[in-house]
Amino acid sequence: MNIQPIRWFTNIAVAMTALIAGAVNAAVAKIPVRVVVVTTFELGADSGDTPGEFQYWVERLPLTQTMPFPTGLRALRYNAQQHILGIVVGSGSINSSASIMALGLDTRFDLSHAYWIVAGIAGINPNKGSVGSAAWAEWIIDRDLNHEIDAREIPKDWSTGLVPLTRIRPFQNPPPAPGIFSPNVYHLNHELVNWAYGLTAGTALADSADLQSIRARYTDQPEAMRPPHVMKGDEISANSWWLGAIMNKTAEDWVTYWTGGMGASVTTAMEDCGIIRALQMLSQTNRVDAQRVLVLRTAANYSAPPVGQTAAEFLEGESSSDSATHLSAFLPSLESAYRVGSRVVQELSSHWDSYAIRIPSATQ
Repeated sequence: MNIQPIRWFTNIAVAMTALIAGAVNAAVAKIPVRVVVVTTFELGADSGDTPGEFQYWVERLPLTQTMPFPTGLRALRYNAQQHILGIVVGSGSINSSASIMALGLDTRFDLSHAYWIVAGIAGINPNKGSVGSAAWAEWIIDRDLNHEIDAREIPKDWSTGLVPLTRIRPFQNPPPAPGIFSPNVYHLNHELVNWAYGLTAGTALADSADLQSIRARYTDQPEAMRPPHVMKGDEISANSWWLGAIMNKTAEDWVTYWTGGMGASVTTAMEDCGIIRALQMLSQTNRVDAQRVLVLRTAANYSAPPVGQTAAEFLEGESSSDSATHLSAFLPSLESAYRVGSRVVQELSSHWDSYAIRIPSATQ
């Protein structure tokens, strides 16, 4: 029996199998991502005009490659050398959760070990910090999931009309978790947050005559008068842009209530509960690691007015146009977000051998 044809056919079959396997592997090869920079809005183009949260990252990091993102609100940007991906998720928790879920399910990317850094602007509690400052959050509290009675109709012994769902009065014992309305509170990786804060705590943030003028009005709140600095500070997240001294006090109490006194209300924002919840759900399929999330919020305005100004007068000054550029410390807050956030992004990306498997910790 002549076995040469058999060997020939066998060799051809092996070669064809290898070619097919190679084609399959090429087809499923994913774009590696070490860090995802998450921003919430951009005002115009990605570069060259009035900046929003995304523009400094695109121009300075830089994020040179544009990638279509048909299930999102805006094209993605990518740095192929450092494996850093940038996304604009949109304002509000509805947009942010949908955008993060769309990215997490995008089969082009390997996000399994990626770190997620939210770098956005915020309001800041004048009892805790100052405009232009940057705060790393450990606790994110949802202010939207609640009952609410108008303040003009609440009992005289209530301090607020906000009542937790499934409860009948403010600050009654928190409902157990998980529940049908959970989660109300998100606790980020304590060690990772402390590491990021330790890495960036000494970062010099720009001050200016304009910022000094804004701060000078808060004469009875020493923290509000400090120059911009890096701090740790927790966030209360809500789709309603509330403000005023009374609501600011409620926010402080709300954060204390939901964290058992472990958190402190420092910044106010809209998107982060949606972002974190989407990442938690994606992590259930190992597409992402929800322990690798950082939230950096930088202060574009105060959440309550200075002495001598009413809440309505304060609102008029901070909301006089349809663009975020009216905020009293808008541009300094963008600068702080990039200056502080990029230190962490560059550290993670540049030392990937150290951080790909091991999440950094302040105690290591």
